[in-house]
Amino acid sequence: MLSRWMSGSSRNLDREYNCTVRLLDDSEYTCTIQRDAKGQYLFDLLCHHLNLLEKDYFGIRFVDPDKQRHWLEFTKSVVKQMRAQPPFTMCFRVKFYPTDPAALKEEITRYLVFLQIKRDLYHGRLLCKTSDAALLAAYILQAEIGDYDPGKHPEGYSSKFQFFPKHSEKLERKIAEIHKSELSGQTPATSELNFLRKAQTLETYGVDPHPCKDVSGNAAFLAFTPFGFVVLQGNKRVHFIKWNEVTKMKFEGKTFYLYVSQKEEKKIVLTYFAPTPEACKHLWKCGIENQAFYKLEKSSQVRTVSSSNLFFKGSRFRYSGRVAKEVMESSAKIKREPPEIHRAGLVPSRSCPSITHGPRLSSVPRTRRRAVHISIMEGLESLRDSAHSTPVRSASHGDAFAGPGRSGRAESSERVAVIADESYSPADSVLPTPVAEHSLELMLLSRQANGAPCSIEEEKESEPGTPAAEVEGELRALCPGAGGLGPAQAQQVNKFVLSVLRLLLVTVGLLFVLLLLLIVLTESDLDTAFFRDIRQTPEFEQFHYQYFCPLRRWFACKLRAVVNLLIDT
Repeated sequence: MLSRWMSGSSRNLDREYNCTVRLLDDSEYTCTIQRDAKGQYLFDLLCHHLNLLEKDYFGIRFVDPDKQRHWLEFTKSVVKQMRAQPPFTMCFRVKFYPTDPAALKEEITRYLVFLQIKRDLYHGRLLCKTSDAALLAAYILQAEIGDYDPGKHPEGYSSKFQFFPKHSEKLERKIAEIHKSELSGQTPATSELNFLRKAQTLETYGVDPHPCKDVSGNAAFLAFTPFGFVVLQGNKRVHFIKWNEVTKMKFEGKTFYLYVSQKEEKKIVLTYFAPTPEACKHLWKCGIENQAFYKLEKSSQVRTVSSSNLFFKGSRFRYSGRVAKEVMESSAKIKREPPEIHRAGLVPSRSCPSITHGPRLSSVPRTRRRAVHISIMEGLESLRDSAHSTPVRSASHGDAFAGPGRSGRAESSERVAVIADESYSPADSVLPTPVAEHSLELMLLSRQANGAPCSIEEEKESEPGTPAAEVEGELRALCPGAGGLGPAQAQQVNKFVLSVLRLLLVTVGLLFVLLLLLIVLTESDLDTAFFRDIRQTPEFEQFHYQYFCPLRRWFACKLRAVVNLLIDT
């Protein structure tokens, strides 16, 4: 029996698990790992496959069965972190955006960061003005198809590629114009470098948005960038806090707290509510890692951080990698022949056979543009899994823009399409990226007047056929001036009551321990050196004879009286 159990245990330990990792160019890397393999082992396999040395900027992300995203922790077992059944599916992504991507040592690293930022642009995370959007898209065209050739690139050729969640004809003409006249002669590496330099200047560079709500119930997106903590509402950055101003981050349940110390010793606490406790914990861990990576001078300064205070049971977490300054110093020492880069070609998609090079379909009327419901169930979802380096526009994608909704009207052809309240869901829509220079403020005012907040869509990264939609919380607003307690107020009151109860329990427990210690000192016959020294002090002798002995006699008298009363009755 024992030998059978031991053989079964050895088989479990030796069991191999299949892992599939989606890379930034939408190709896949498949490998097998042992049950006890750490995350670092899998990450090193990927970096060796990619011939990548500047690997500290990257990470592996996965989605659990509850649709919550996580970064793979390199110090823990891969199998223990994956709550899904094998085979495991993960994604290789940029985890820490370089402060200056143009300063990266190797071209292979710049190319991978270029692919990540291009994905951010396509999925609506990198917001920019229309003029900047046209320039970025032109750089992508130049990097992937080379110089403009009238024989190969007919009129309207730029409309066949999907750079953003939504295009307009004027934007496509501007992209083609820049590509034809300004970028001729640039190599792919030069175009990618110029793309990175331009993207770095945008406010939402490096943003990986976490959906939350503020204390008033307004939708917001929290994000961590190389320069600090940002809060986005609609298309506007409402808070930007530098890393050296952030003093503490913690979470309790669904509530995330950010403690800020600004100039003139001004201290504030920002409070936000995540959809689920798991999402809040993920947000907190991302904040701890980003602050350690960008703020600290050395990895030896990293400390274990707790999410709780004295009276709340919380999580403990420690960032395990190198910090940005150490990574830059290590990169400067790299001396090898530049590795060959296999850039993705524009080939038919393996996951979307309907993608064609057909004519452009108009997505939204050019005038009196209304709010639109952008579905990923047809074109957009298939484009996400496409093998194209830049997705090719499909006929089904054009049909996805048909549903009108409620929003302020726009007269300009470069107006941002706003997602309607009644149709918006993070699972099936994305925020259009280009923002017109002259229409941003008007759009924000109209959204505030209608009470319909815009949102930034996160990229779906789950197993095939399983959309990783973020779960919108049902947290309600804290209504000022309303009678009675709202849900948020009631939740805060409950937390206060629980904290007071914990304080009382801790106090009673300490008093009980002190009472036991006192009884042991006064009544026991233990003659250890510790007890002997305490008993011989004048203060203890005075306490014993003047207070404890009379109190003991009083308790004994009362106890005898109660016993006699019970006997008599």
